[in-house]
Parts: sequence; structure tokens; C-alpha cells
Amino acid sequence: DEPLEILLDEVHIDDKLRFVEEPMEIMDREVKRLKQSHIPIIKVRWNSRRGPEFTWEQKDQFRKKYPRLFTTNAPSTNAAS
Repeated sequence: DEPLEILLDEVHIDDKLRFVEEPMEIMDREVKRLKQSHIPIIKVRWNSRRGPEFTWEQKDQFRKKYPRLFTTNAPSTNAAS
């Protein structure tokens, strides 16, 4: 096993000294097409204890929980909505 190295400015600890995983940036955007609907989804990079972790999330729900990632200054590899 290789040693795990995490930058201190990316580590978030809650009041009970537990590691808090938070989204770091939006990496990509797509629209999932179903039979009669289209669902905007985003690929999110998280600060995970195990290193970089990526998940696809529904854009609408994610925007409500983490609005800071949707500002004009937020890092993103694809600016299209």
C-alpha cells in the first residue's frame, strides 16, 4: 500500500472530528434522455479520504444543496448548461 497524501486546505473536519466529504468542482455536464423526459446531470469531483472520487448527480437537486458550485467563478471544464 502506498501512503495517502491529502493537502490540509482540502480537509474538512466537523465538530465531532469526523472527515467531511464535500464537492470540489463540476467536471462535466450531460442530459440523460429517458422516454418522455430529459434530466440534466453533472459529474462532480469530491474530496474523498481515498483520493479523487467522481459521481454523476442530478443538476437540480445538487444546485439546491451546493449553490456555490454554480456561480460564474466556479471551476468547470464545460460551461454549457
